[in-house]
This record gives sequence, C-alpha cells and structure tokens, in this order.
Amino acid sequence: MQQLLDRMKKDGIIIDDNILKVDTFLNHKVDPKLMKKIGQEFINRFKDSYITKILTIESSGISPALFTAYDLDVDMVFARKKKSLTMSDDVYQTEVFSYTKKETNNLIVSKNLINSDDNVLVIDDFLANGEAAKSLANIIEQAGANLIGFGIVIEKTFQSGREKLNHEGYRVESLARIKSIEKGNVYFY
Repeated sequence: MQQLLDRMKKDGIIIDDNILKVDTFLNHKVDPKLMKKIGQEFINRFKDSYITKILTIESSGISPALFTAYDLDVDMVFARKKKSLTMSDDVYQTEVFSYTKKETNNLIVSKNLINSDDNVLVIDDFLANGEAAKSLANIIEQAGANLIGFGIVIEKTFQSGREKLNHEGYRVESLARIKSIEKGNVYFY
C-alpha cells in the first residue's frame, strides 16, 4: 500500500534496529484518512471471506480495526488489557507479552461479544514476534469461533511472527512489510 509506505518513510522514526516509531499517524496520533484507506485495503484483501466480527487489542489496533469494521458493517471488539468494574467474570482470557513495553498483560474479552457463530478477522498495527496475534487466536479458539486471518498494518519480516502464524496455518495479510532496519534506514519489500 503505497500511501502507507510513503507515510512510514516520511514520518517514521527509527528507535533502533528493531523498532520503527509511527506514533504521528498510526498508534498515538491517528490520521483518519489513512485509516480509512487501510480499512478499505483490508476489505479488498479479505473480500472473499464472510466476516462477522473484527477483533483487535487495545489500544493501537483500534483505529485500523474500527475503519475496517465500519466499511464491512460489522462489529469491532477489542481485547482489554485490564478488567473494568463493569465487566462480569464471564470472560475469555489469555496472556500476551509486549516486546515494546517489556511487560506481560492479560487480554480479556467478554464472552457475550464473540461466539461460535462468528467469523473473525483480526486486525493489528504491528506483527513482530507474533505474540499478540497468537493470543487473539487463543481467544477466538476459546469462543469456538472461526478465525478468518490476520490483517496487519506493518509487519517486521525479520522477526518470527509470520513464520509462527503460517506454521499454525493462519492467513496473514500485511499492508507494509519491513525487510530490515539497519544503520538508520528502513528497507521494505
């Protein structure tokens, strides 16, 4: 997706050889016009699938997931990292390790939000080691729902996430694929 690549080249900030900061348009400050195009691209890539729900993790995946869900006219559900006072104990729950935050979080989704009749597309901002994706797959499995695949905004192909997901037989569609981050430069496929 050329507009996304252009924006990453223009506004992305390299933190080190593993981290590209994109908080000026994707996961802190959000460019709604770009998110709309991202949602449309995911719909185009999964157009042959019957999708009934979009699932993501709070907070960075919400924007692309919401725009995808809006254009598909389906509900978007996000896995919470903390249980709120309004949530019952009737939840799906799993753990995920965050590489960028160096912490383990519980992911929680109320059981009434995803069920065995659902065909779920997972949307997330990054795919690196695949921990978040596998955790969301676990929640979908707990619900007995059908996992359609993973729509990833930015994939770091030099990390093992895609390999892990492909090994499990999951479909992965990434809009931007980073080959490497080296010496202050980002290289794309």
